[in-house]
Amino acid sequence: MTETTRDQWAQWLLHRRHGGDPDQLKTVLDFLYPIRDRVLENARLGEGETLLDVGCGDGLIAFGALEKVKSSIVIFSDISQDLLDHTETLTREMGLNEHARFLRAPANDLSALPDSTIDAVTTRSVLIYVAAKQKAFDEFLRVLKPGGRLSIFEPINRFGCPEPTERFAGYDVTPVMDIAAKVGEVYLRAQPVDTDPMMDFDEHDMLAFAEKSGFRDIHMELEATVVNNTSPQRKISWEMWIKASPNPKAPTLEEAMREALTPAEQETFVAHLRPLVEAGQSLHRQALMYLWAVK
Repeated sequence: MTETTRDQWAQWLLHRRHGGDPDQLKTVLDFLYPIRDRVLENARLGEGETLLDVGCGDGLIAFGALEKVKSSIVIFSDISQDLLDHTETLTREMGLNEHARFLRAPANDLSALPDSTIDAVTTRSVLIYVAAKQKAFDEFLRVLKPGGRLSIFEPINRFGCPEPTERFAGYDVTPVMDIAAKVGEVYLRAQPVDTDPMMDFDEHDMLAFAEKSGFRDIHMELEATVVNNTSPQRKISWEMWIKASPNPKAPTLEEAMREALTPAEQETFVAHLRPLVEAGQSLHRQALMYLWAVK
């Protein structure tokens, strides 16, 4: 499968989120593995049970479930046929195809699945792309068996947005604020803060969605951090950073600068920002939410 044949979801997960840099991919996965483990822990998948992994992507949670409970059946569900093809190839190579099923469907329309047939539903960073979040929760409840479990992870992007005008991606751009604002406008046009599904909810909304759908024994944990220092963990390659995209619907910084700035402005912006990025000198704001519940 070549890069030109992949849809935006596959392009991002398999290349654009880490800018094609294998070291950055390892950093991303090192961050995601503990999230995967917590989502699966909250799902409490048992022997012989069926898990529906909604928005499976490259299979992080689904493959983790197959490794954790070897007798389970895991349904890989996604809107991207390219990612389903990718994960199906991997299951065959790993000898797991007898325990895997594949379903192309959005989170808010699981009509291909009958009522009360699934033991556990998981998602990771999926509902941030779904406008009809309440309908998605309703569908999760419908397909679960009585006593079935829901386990969700989502970033709460409202926590760090909008940034102060003197900040860009956490970095202090006070001397080049006017230039940074032009680049920021590219991202705002792609994903308006007030209306984009990635930004139009917080943890209170997620709790309300679950409760309104009819879930019981609902639990939620929010982890929020604000770190402002020069950290070795935050040091990254400039070339990787400008070629990576924050999400499947957003441009890379390289693309945004090319769209918004003149060559002279690009040179000024890079001259200021690059040393900060390479030193890891940023204000890092992050909020992560885990929610789990029972039907």
